[in-house]
Amino acid sequence: MAYHITHTNGAMESSPPLTDLPRLLDELTTADAEHGDVALTHESEWCISVSRSGYVTLEHLEEGEPRHMRDVPREKIVDLLSRLARGELATIQAESWNPGYQ
Repeated sequence: MAYHITHTNGAMESSPPLTDLPRLLDELTTADAEHGDVALTHESEWCISVSRSGYVTLEHLEEGEPRHMRDVPREKIVDLLSRLARGELATIQAESWNPGYQ
């Protein structure tokens, strides 16, 4: 399955190794207000974005209806991103998401 990540500077990278995901999250420690999030988008158009404040959003980019979580541990974020990269959509959607952005 194909996916891409978006770095805090807006650069995109196609299907990097999943072992790179912790480094993607490391970018949030130096993120500024303008470039304050990273994301992983699956070829199905499902996307998980993570803000520097720890806010995690799941959204289908075509259909909308975002869901969110707050105060998610780093290990859990890496797990969610990894599952999305592998296309495990049902397990991600079964998580305890709150409706909307916040």
